[in-house]
Amino acid sequence: MRSLVVGGAHSALFYSDNAEFLAGVVPFLLDGLAEGAAVGAALPHPHLELVRAHLGEAGDQVRLFDMGEVGRNPGRILTEVMHAVVDRRPEAPARIVDEPVWAGRSTLEYGACVQHEALVNLAFAGRPVTVLCPYDARLPAAVLADAAATHPCVVEGGVLRPSVSYAPARAIDRTVGPLPEPPVATVFAFDGPRLAAARRFARAEGTAAGLEDDRVLDLVLAVGELAANSIRHGGGQGTVRVWAETAPDGTELLVAEIADGGRLRDPLAGRRPATPHQLGGRGLLMVHHLADLVRTCTGPGGTTTRTYWRR
Repeated sequence: MRSLVVGGAHSALFYSDNAEFLAGVVPFLLDGLAEGAAVGAALPHPHLELVRAHLGEAGDQVRLFDMGEVGRNPGRILTEVMHAVVDRRPEAPARIVDEPVWAGRSTLEYGACVQHEALVNLAFAGRPVTVLCPYDARLPAAVLADAAATHPCVVEGGVLRPSVSYAPARAIDRTVGPLPEPPVATVFAFDGPRLAAARRFARAEGTAAGLEDDRVLDLVLAVGELAANSIRHGGGQGTVRVWAETAPDGTELLVAEIADGGRLRDPLAGRRPATPHQLGGRGLLMVHHLADLVRTCTGPGGTTTRTYWRR
C-alpha cells in the first residue's frame, strides 16, 4: 500500500484505531525511504514502539524520537526533531511523522501544540518537506477542529482532501493569548543595572520551591536570557513574576514569567536552529530547550513569556 501524502504537504491523519494509524504512517515512511528522502518520526511511546515493530529492518534508516521526551515542551519539536531530520541532509527531500497531541497531553500544554502545528507551515514553506500528523479521531471535537485549521490537508477514511477550514492564524489567536492571571505572584522589576539581581531572584525562588540544583541553574539561565532580551529589545526594562501552580493533571509546577513592553515580531524566534557562525540569537532557543513548557503572548501592551518547571 502506497502513501497518500506526497509533495510537500502538511497533513493531519485522523485515525480511529491502530490499524488505521499504521496504514497511514508506515507506508508514508517506507515510501520516503524508497525515494531517498530523509525520514523521521516523533511519536508518543506506545505508537513509537508500534511503528518500530512494523518497520522491521527498515526502522534502522528512520530517525525515531519519543515525543513524550523531546516534545514535552512543544516549542522544542521544530528545532530538535524536525530540523534535526531535514537539515542533516538539506539537499534531499524529507518526510516526517509528527504526533504532538494525544489523549495524555495536558490542557496546559495543548495551546503550545496548536501553535507548533501552525508554525510548521511557515518553517518549511518552499522546501520539499512532507509532514504527516496523526490525530486520534476519538479526541475532543475541538481538538480535531484545530487540527483541520492548522493543516492544509486532511486524511480521513483513507481519503486525502484539502482542509476547508484551514486557518492557522485564527487557531493561534484562539489558543495563545492573553495568558490567564495567576492568583498570587512574587514580582521583581529589573533594568540593565539590575540584571544580575534578577538572576539572583530567580535562584532564590527556584531553591525555595524545591527545584533540584540542576533545575535551579536551568531556571536562572532561562530567566537571565529572557531578561537580557527585555533589556535589549523590550524597552530596557521588565518584570519577573514567579508563582507555584498545579497543572490540570496534578503536576506541581513553578512558573517564571518575564514581561516587557516590546513586540516579538518573528513567530519562529527560538524555533529555528542557530547557524554555526551565528552571533547571538540563541537565548530563546536555549529557553525552549531547558524549560518543561514555554508560552509566549505578544499584544499591544508588550510581550509576556511564561516558563514552566516541574517540581
